[in-house]
Amino acid sequence: MHPLEETHFEEPQLEDTAGEGVGADIADAGVPKDRVLDEPWMKDPARPAARVPRHAPAFDPDDAPPPALDESAWLALPPAEAARVAADLPLSTRFRLRAELTPVQLAFLDRHGFAVFDRVASREEVETILAEVDLVEEHLVRTGKDSVFGVPVWTALGDDGRDFLVRMGFTHVLSPWLAAFVQDDRFDPVRRLIGDDARIGLHEKDGVVFNRYIQLPGTLRESLGWHTDALRDVFYNRKMPGPMLNVGLHFDRIRPQDGGLRVLPGTHTQSAFSTLFRKIHFVSMAADRDEIAVETWPGDLTVHDGRMWHRVEAPTAHGWQAQRRSMYVPYVRDSYQPKDEQSQPLLYQRLFDRVLAWQKARKKKQLTG
Repeated sequence: MHPLEETHFEEPQLEDTAGEGVGADIADAGVPKDRVLDEPWMKDPARPAARVPRHAPAFDPDDAPPPALDESAWLALPPAEAARVAADLPLSTRFRLRAELTPVQLAFLDRHGFAVFDRVASREEVETILAEVDLVEEHLVRTGKDSVFGVPVWTALGDDGRDFLVRMGFTHVLSPWLAAFVQDDRFDPVRRLIGDDARIGLHEKDGVVFNRYIQLPGTLRESLGWHTDALRDVFYNRKMPGPMLNVGLHFDRIRPQDGGLRVLPGTHTQSAFSTLFRKIHFVSMAADRDEIAVETWPGDLTVHDGRMWHRVEAPTAHGWQAQRRSMYVPYVRDSYQPKDEQSQPLLYQRLFDRVLAWQKARKKKQLTG
């Protein structure tokens, strides 16, 4: 039983910090100073409270998700028995994130390569996260900051002619509240799924990544073609890598007709040949008869193995009410390779950044005549 208003986990206690939202004092927020950018605007008490997002997600009481699977009778199942249970579950199964991942959850993820956990973030947390992102976006656009820790910030033109955020890495370094949120204890079972020695890559990879997909005249990314995250490993090492788990939080109600994540279940165990040649990476866009649309409600958490084929379908509707927003948290096991403000974009990021800049300039010219 998980009614829409039920909160399964306690929120980070950041409400009483000296300054609210992104303007909260770093020390008061309980976040080590080396995990955020020490910029004056972040600690300015005049900054508005980050509590109400500009485009709040829809919470429709008549559109509550199916209840999470009741696993109370299966919590002690041996692996072989759990695998048999998981094989009979529908692909649309929703799980509840507990203090430990259950045998059936592990078997489902092992078999299909993905799993959906029911509303791990509460309504209030979802709205606060999006309000924090709004403030970060406002700061980036106002200051013209085009990268964070070497990762490019990608913006597009809104229908009002103003820039809006499409993708950025290291979102958390501009928000002490968000930095504390992603380190909350509720996510520890997911971290241990990656490995007991796994850590949150707060200074590594692309950090906490925020994504927005939307159909607007000035949009640069409505969709993303079929791809696997294993391409580079297969190309260089000529063999499939180990599990590459992507952990995402989703902030909007996404039905199949709304676009969103599409996956080919089970392809995380495919051969290196299939990884290279089953589809043309990022070019193949057509729907696959075996694909599954990952349906989400605000606050859902998804885990999918990046070795599987997956893509992002464009929303069919236009405008802000049809946007899809998500945030991916990196969990890292390899050697510590931190980034900072002196870090430079990788070659592929520079190339893609130039392509997006060219597309943006062309669309701006079209919009302004």
